[in-house]
Parts: sequence; structure tokens; C-alpha cells
Amino acid sequence: MGDTTNLLVGYGSSDDAAVYKIDEKKVLVQSVDLFPPMVDDPYLFGQIAASNSLSDIYAMGASPNLCMNILAFPSDMNLEYVRSILEGGYEKVIEAGAVIAGGHTLNDNEPKYGLSVTGITEIDKVLRNDNAKEGDLLILTKPIGNGIINNAFKGGHIPKEATDKAIEYMAMLNKSAFEIMSKYKVNSCTDITGFGLLGHLYEMAVGSGKTLEIFKSKVPILGGAVELAMPDIIPGGTLRNKSYVGADISLDTKISENLLNVYFNPETSGGLLISLPEKQALKLISDLKQSLECAEIIGQVKKRDVTSIQIKD
Repeated sequence: MGDTTNLLVGYGSSDDAAVYKIDEKKVLVQSVDLFPPMVDDPYLFGQIAASNSLSDIYAMGASPNLCMNILAFPSDMNLEYVRSILEGGYEKVIEAGAVIAGGHTLNDNEPKYGLSVTGITEIDKVLRNDNAKEGDLLILTKPIGNGIINNAFKGGHIPKEATDKAIEYMAMLNKSAFEIMSKYKVNSCTDITGFGLLGHLYEMAVGSGKTLEIFKSKVPILGGAVELAMPDIIPGGTLRNKSYVGADISLDTKISENLLNVYFNPETSGGLLISLPEKQALKLISDLKQSLECAEIIGQVKKRDVTSIQIKD
């Protein structure tokens, strides 16, 4: 594996990106992600995929600096489609204040797009998903449920306009949330993506050695997601996420199967999950609400109990 002396975050954790020590003050934060289209519009697909890739860097407490495109597509695909994907990604990278320096393409039967993203930050500003402290409050900066909304549209259960809000949030950078969060002493952070809300909460709880208590009534959910979260609509990853968390969860309130499906729904380009002390959290949520459409305190961090996650009213 070579000399890993300067590798501060790598294979040994479930964090969102790798962290490599440059010198005593600076670190390099590196991530890569790509996936197939979740929307029909190639431009929006490029925007969403890029936002999703950039999010990992924000979740680690850094700003993105340098990006490389990663694009797979069939040889007979319309090149205007390819151009639109890259244009959508490019515009999000520029919005993030980063640059695209090149990339790589390959032949594949199904289009896939994403970014390799590099950020540079100070070593004491790096955030991890395994440092939540007892007494912290948990803040979420985007609503959940976009995987279910997308699947419902693909299955013909809802019209295209019913996906507009989900698409808007998926294409939205976590830049503003990160910049506001950076003014506060955050203990732990991650972004909500493929493992769903409960999967990422589970990683934070286990990594931190704590129990995370979630307030059911405070979790923001996209309109229509709960009603649509039925077995024939939910993404397959929902069941995998349930299996991942297993029995390490307790429900102190009545929760419908549909709502539980939303909590485990794999998200695309979801919000930041932020853990910080109560007094700081109350100030942060006030600042976030002035700039973001969605920001909610969804729970708190407790001393380790029987299960990693508890859901209450």
C-alpha cells in the first residue's frame, strides 16, 4: 500500500472523502463519485451528479478547488446529450468556485457521470462523521425522499411536475450550508446520500460511540414521499439500508412502514447532517434559516444506549 504516514483519513473509516496531510497546517481532501441518470434531462443530470460529488468535500469541512470529469456513455449516444451533461456539471463546479481541469471518458452501455474532486483546507478544520459529542444537536439542511419521488415518476405514478422540488434540491449545492456552518465549532458532519438518513445517522452513531435520538416530527420530507413509499415504488437500496442498520434501532413512537421507508430511502445529493453543541446549534439553525429554504434540528446526541438510533415523536 505504500507509505500511509500522511494519510489522515482513508480506508479505515466510513468518512465521505480521503484526507492527506500536505504539511503541518494544510491537508488535501479527495473524493470521487459517479452514477447513472436519475432524471431524463441530461443538463439536469449533469448538475445533480456534480452537486452530489462536490458535497463530499463540503461534508469534510473543505471547499472544492479542482475537479476532473468522469463520463461513461455508449458510442452511439447523441453527442448533444453528452455536451449537455458536461455543461450541467461545469456550471455547478463554477458555482462552487472550483475549476474543471480535464477528465476521462469510457465506452459503456449506460451513461454515467460524476467528478473526482480535490479540496485544500487547514488541518484543524477537517470534519469527520465519527466525532459527535453527548449533548450535541443534529441539524439537517435538505428534506429527504428524492429517491422515492424519482422512482414514482419513472413508474408513471406521478407527473413530471411533481418531481420539480426534488430536482431543485438535488441540483442545489451544499455550498451555502457549508459556508454558514464554517463559522461554528462543529463536532461532526456528513452528507445524506446512498445510505439514506438512517444509514448515515447509524454510521455517525457507531463511529462516535453514541446513541442518536431522532425527533420524528422534525425530519423534513419532500411532499408526497411518504404516500408514495410503497414496496413497488421504493428504490432497491431502501431494503439494503434497512439490512445495514439491522436491529440497531429502537422506535419509541408509532411509525408507519411508509415513513420508515422514507428514512431509509437512498438519497441523491442530499443535505448536510451537522452535529454540534446545543448553544452553537441554536445559533447556527437561526443563521441557516435566513439563507436556506430547509434547515431543521432533527435530533440530539446521547450517551451510548442499547441501540445506536432511537426515534421519538
